[in-house]
Amino acid sequence: MFRRQGASVHGIRGFFCWLIVLSLIIGRGTVSRAAEEPLQLYANAAVLLDGVSGRVLYEKNGDTPMAMASTTKIMTCILVLENGELEDQAQVSAYAASMPKVKMNVQKGEQYEVRNLLFSMMLESHNDAAVVLAEYIGSRYMPEELREKPVADYTTEESKMAVKAFATLMNEKAAELGCTHTWFITPNGLDATETVQDADGRYVERDHETTAAELARIMMYCVRESPGRDVFREITRTESYSFYENGKNVSCVNHNQFLTMMEGAFSGKTGYTNKAGYCYVGALEDDGRVFIVALLGCGWPEHKTYKWSDTRTLMQYGLDNYSYQEINGAKHAFDESLLKPIPVENGQTPYLGQEARVALEVLERHGEEGESAQEEPITVLLHKDEKIKVDYVWEKHLQAPVPAGMQVGTVTYRAGDTVYMTETIVTKSAVGEADWKWCVEQVLRRFVRLKSFQ
Repeated sequence: MFRRQGASVHGIRGFFCWLIVLSLIIGRGTVSRAAEEPLQLYANAAVLLDGVSGRVLYEKNGDTPMAMASTTKIMTCILVLENGELEDQAQVSAYAASMPKVKMNVQKGEQYEVRNLLFSMMLESHNDAAVVLAEYIGSRYMPEELREKPVADYTTEESKMAVKAFATLMNEKAAELGCTHTWFITPNGLDATETVQDADGRYVERDHETTAAELARIMMYCVRESPGRDVFREITRTESYSFYENGKNVSCVNHNQFLTMMEGAFSGKTGYTNKAGYCYVGALEDDGRVFIVALLGCGWPEHKTYKWSDTRTLMQYGLDNYSYQEINGAKHAFDESLLKPIPVENGQTPYLGQEARVALEVLERHGEEGESAQEEPITVLLHKDEKIKVDYVWEKHLQAPVPAGMQVGTVTYRAGDTVYMTETIVTKSAVGEADWKWCVEQVLRRFVRLKSFQ
């Protein structure tokens, strides 16, 4: 509801009736999935996301929390890019060197350039590289005496504290992105469970997990929104990378085979654990459209290729069925003829006894002098069978005085649950209050007119 500050809601002058929300529906608001054959997917959970708006275009168990294996490393990578420096040297602790395969075989006391560790982690999915990076950032959040201690000299418990600090950053970022069912414990995606205290003070078990929808949302942040997005893209689309440090050559080959499977594929990360199964998150761009696919539990050995089949199926579905449509053009624009003048209680009128009314307009469509404003085209990605739904609401009565340009309602343009544009409904002119002074003036004017006819 919209209420002008200071207006009363009681009595004859102050009574407001709020208009119940009306809906002007142009076609259907969402694609009728019942009318479509469901896609044949191997994954236990899958999502196709519009990588521009964040809207889920297709999902199978998209909100079910599941283990996500090394797809975790996209969050590790982006946080290192946002909080570290590529040229820095990161020290190796005994704990980091103890990580299981897949690993780069780092050794306690070694130092590696952060850039090289990122390529190692994202292309070869090295678990030890992920922990070295986590300690590199996490050590900054340790107690003061440990911040000054070389990471290479950390005990196992101190290293775990540094990793825990980094996991806290991961969870804070997930919460910032609206990922309420995601919980990070490890920086490399190894399966883990921990006991945490919830908001009510209770101790609960939390697993290292996410949902397909939230994993896709994190990927959207990595490739489009983060300050480190350009370097993230560069790393994840690199076919191979080699470096020489600590007396050894390290060669990394990108295991994201989907990069060469479909034109426009530009980023992604694979993952596997016994619990999670094969997982994948990847992105594709085509003619301004960005599609992101996230798969969880997409087969177990010997079904390593299922994730490529599912990714292709979902990406092709997006390419075949979704295109950009202009929502503020003539086809979908709100009909301003529906905006009838609304009564203003106790408002001034040209003559006593008349009902005061004020005309309305959509603010974004008019300049300061009421001239029609030039609108930039607003396009949204819609299914070929999908239409924009226009909702509008405004007040039924106003209480004088009413200023010109006062907001009294809104027009929203949505597809499904996603609002793509909002316009503001305002008063076109001012209406003064019919106070005692105005009433006296009106009586005197009427008296003078009557005298003039005598």
